[in-house]
Amino acid sequence: MSPTVDFEGVKLGKAAPKVDVRTLRLAAYVDTTKLPAAPADLDLTAKVDDWPMYDNDKLGDCTCAAAGHMIEAWTAAAAGKALELPDADIVKAFDAVKIDQSGEEGAVEIDVLKYWRKTGIGEHKIGAFARLSTYDHPMLETAAWLFGGIYIGLQLPASAKHQTTWDWNGTLTGPDAPGTWGGHAVDVVRYDKSGVTFVTWGMLMKATWAFWDHYCDEAYAILTPDWFDGRKSPDGFDLPALKKDLGLVTG
Repeated sequence: MSPTVDFEGVKLGKAAPKVDVRTLRLAAYVDTTKLPAAPADLDLTAKVDDWPMYDNDKLGDCTCAAAGHMIEAWTAAAAGKALELPDADIVKAFDAVKIDQSGEEGAVEIDVLKYWRKTGIGEHKIGAFARLSTYDHPMLETAAWLFGGIYIGLQLPASAKHQTTWDWNGTLTGPDAPGTWGGHAVDVVRYDKSGVTFVTWGMLMKATWAFWDHYCDEAYAILTPDWFDGRKSPDGFDLPALKKDLGLVTG
């Protein structure tokens, strides 16, 4: 899909990942010997007509804009109609987690996730989040299928500004070096054997798996009532244990 925005005019806003030893890891709750295989392709976009910019052309609030896009995808799948939050709800969340007063340094993804769980974004709270290995494609696909997408972070290369599909150019130097454009938060709403599709800057952006492998620096599965209410946890996924362990690490 060709870009519909001017990449030179948009904002980024994902700071470097923060390590918290208490962060749960999804692999501990998945038994791959019992869990059905994730589908070969997944598309969570069919019932969403519009992906708002959420002021990410004015502010470095991508970490919170991505949360708003996830809520859209979840509610569309659950209720058949996407819930589009007001820009003010996204900006309010960003104001609470941004690193500096101006917001120019953006925010840390794990800080957004903690705020989202404790306080909520637009009155939508998540129940838990778990870290994923960015190199385990089968687990990433399983997480997207089980949880309705993935919340991720990218270290975008400057060369991505000129690509209609984000791809790795075979080198990590010069404009292809990770982070030469900056850090960016997006959510995964589609995957197939050729790659993944992100929501960013009010549009859908395709990326190859090679791009993912070289530029994705963090990924999280999120447990939320917006997606899980009314859904039966499949055999092989220990949802009760995840909820129990969440209580142990968060109090």
